[in-house]
Amino acid sequence: MRAARLIKMVLLLQSRASMTAAELARELEVSERTVTRDAQALSEAGVPVYAERGRAGGYRLVGGYRTRLTGLARGEAEALFLSGLPGALREMGLEDAASAARLKVSAALLPSLSDASHAAAQRFHLDAPSWFTEPKTPELLPAVADAVWDDRRVVARYRRGDSDVERELEPYGLVLKAGVWYLCARVADHDSFRVYRIDRFTAVDPAAPDERFTRREDFDLPAFWEDRAEQFARSILRAEVVVRVSPEGARRLPYAVDPTAAREALDLAAAPDGDRDGDRDGDGWVTVTLPVESEEVAHGQLAGLGPEVEVLAPASLRARFVRDTVRLGALYRP
Repeated sequence: MRAARLIKMVLLLQSRASMTAAELARELEVSERTVTRDAQALSEAGVPVYAERGRAGGYRLVGGYRTRLTGLARGEAEALFLSGLPGALREMGLEDAASAARLKVSAALLPSLSDASHAAAQRFHLDAPSWFTEPKTPELLPAVADAVWDDRRVVARYRRGDSDVERELEPYGLVLKAGVWYLCARVADHDSFRVYRIDRFTAVDPAAPDERFTRREDFDLPAFWEDRAEQFARSILRAEVVVRVSPEGARRLPYAVDPTAAREALDLAAAPDGDRDGDRDGDGWVTVTLPVESEEVAHGQLAGLGPEVEVLAPASLRARFVRDTVRLGALYRP
C-alpha cells in the first residue's frame, strides 16, 4: 500500500514543477504529516525530493529526475490500453499518433506484461454509436480536432435552418455522443459557451498559428456537457399528459419516454388506485402527470405500452388512442 503511494507521489512530482503538501495530501488521500514522512522516505531511498519552505514553497524533484514505467502491475497496464477509443481517434485523425504512443508504452513495459495490449483488446470493446444507425464521420472533424488540440480560434460556418451562420469560436472540447460529434466552444462575440453539431459545419477556417486563445482554467468539459445535456433534455419537454399506468406499465415507462421525466413523475404520483370499475382490489395502477415533447411524440411513445397505460388528458390524445383501439378491434375481430 505504501509502496504504491510512494510511486504515485514520484509520478505526481514528475508531472508538475512543484506541489504543496496540501495538494499532495489531497491527491494521495492522506494527511500532510504522512506526505512529509513519505517525502523523507523517498529522499533516503535516493529519490531527489526537495522541500522548499515559504508561501510559494512545496515539494519538487531536483535535477530533472525521471522514473521509468517499470512499476506497472498487469491490471494497470491493461487499463492503460483501454484508455483510447480507436474509432474516435481514427475519425479525429489521431490514429497514427495513438499507435506510436502505444508502441512506446509497450516497449517500456516488462516482458511479462508484453501481452497487455492484446489482452485488453480481446476483453473490452467500445461501440459508441447507437443501434440501428449508420454513423458518418463529419468531413471537417479533423480540422476541428486540430484546433481543439492547439487552442486555436476558428471561423466556422454552420447550417441553422435554411441559412448559414458564421461565428468566431474558441474550441474547448469534443464530445462523441451516440455516434454524433459535438464541439463545445466559447463564442467570442457573446462571451458564452455553446454546443455545436460538427456535421452541421459547412466550413472551418483556423486562425493563424500564432493566434491562440487562453483557456479558462475553471472550464470542466465533463461537467459542462452533463449540464448542457440535462438542459437540452428538459427543454424539449414542452407539453404534459396525464396517464394511468399499471405496475408493469410503471416498470416500462422509463424505457418508453424520457427516463428522468418518467422517474420523477412516478415519484410524485399519488398512492395506487383500484380497477376502473371502482372495486379497489389493489391492482396498483397509478396516475402520473408526465412531461413530453409533444402530443404527436407522446402518442408514438405511449402506444408501445399497449394495455398497460390509459391516457386521461389531454382529450385530443385520449381520442387518438380511442381511434387506435377501434381500428385494432376491427383488425383482430374473430
